[in-house]
Amino acid sequence: MGYNVIRRFAGDGWEEINRAYCAGEIGSQDAYRKSASLFRATKDEILEYVLGCDCLDSHFVAFHQYCKEMGFDVKIVSDGLDFYIEAILDKYDLGEIAFYSNEVVFHDDGSLSVIFPWHNEECNRCGNCKSVILKRFSPDYERVVYIGDGYSDVCPAKYADVVFAKSILFEKCVENDMGCIHYRDFGDVKRYFIKTYG
Repeated sequence: MGYNVIRRFAGDGWEEINRAYCAGEIGSQDAYRKSASLFRATKDEILEYVLGCDCLDSHFVAFHQYCKEMGFDVKIVSDGLDFYIEAILDKYDLGEIAFYSNEVVFHDDGSLSVIFPWHNEECNRCGNCKSVILKRFSPDYERVVYIGDGYSDVCPAKYADVVFAKSILFEKCVENDMGCIHYRDFGDVKRYFIKTYG
């Protein structure tokens, strides 16, 4: 969703920023900082766009319900932005799910800035270092299952017990000879959980 929001509202200049990010020349922290100055929209305009999109995996609600019934904790770690993640979760009555992301501050003059409460000072590439979050919470669980699809999922996937991957994450897992389970949607993940855990 973050890519779609930036593409829709950042105006001229975002293409070069995105190219540099995809090429690995800059991390998401730099990409967000550069893109923030290009935004030409209010918070309400962005949320109207986001909530009008079919942006949630159609199987995620059922997957989360299954996890609740089984006593499995679900956390969302995203290199996206807090205000629209919160809005999407509320739209689907999923506000109880803890999420960790970058944060946006909307200013009175119409500008915005992005802050990174979960960045990794040793790396400073991703705005939200998912590895930092994974390492923080892993001791609380017997088993960590990681589900991802993007560039920012490559590092944290190394620290999980089980990895579900698609898109870019799957390509990188194959490239790095890192074991993973390919999935298309959360329906696949739920079926695996039922088969494995009951």
